[in-house]
Amino acid sequence: MLVMNMLPHKFYEENNLHAFLIERIADFDLCMAQLESFLPYVDNWATCDGMKPKCFKKNKAALKEKISHWLASDHVYTVRYGVLMLMTHFLDSDFTEDCLERVAAVKGQEYYVQMVIAWYFATALAKQWDSSVVYLQNQKLKPWVHNKTIQKAIESYRITPEQKAYLRTLRV
Repeated sequence: MLVMNMLPHKFYEENNLHAFLIERIADFDLCMAQLESFLPYVDNWATCDGMKPKCFKKNKAALKEKISHWLASDHVYTVRYGVLMLMTHFLDSDFTEDCLERVAAVKGQEYYVQMVIAWYFATALAKQWDSSVVYLQNQKLKPWVHNKTIQKAIESYRITPEQKAYLRTLRV
């Protein structure tokens, strides 16, 4: 655990090792404590996107509560991580429409935040079409995110040709 106590790290590889070690912690509270201390130092999308602790699957209520704090952060990669965790854990059997609202309400203007929002909604279109397409129909997303969502969905093999044709008509 020595590498985990030496923040900030100097090298990209150290950050990735740190992320790798966090995702292998089986105890939810310990994992969350380590993650909370590390997230402010995450400085790239690859390190951010690579952390998917297995213990989150068994602690979804507590995870969802933490996600609320992450989405409100001023740190780009903490916000991105929150959106990623909603996409990873709350678009299938644990899906609720409030997750879409929470992601659509994210305020971050940074590229990596905007991109993950588009990725989230493109994935939501593949998994929860009826609930998520409304966000495009009613133009509830920022124009860049709206169009990037459509682009990413059209590139997806999980979207039917009919859905892709319809999405093309929704570009702004």
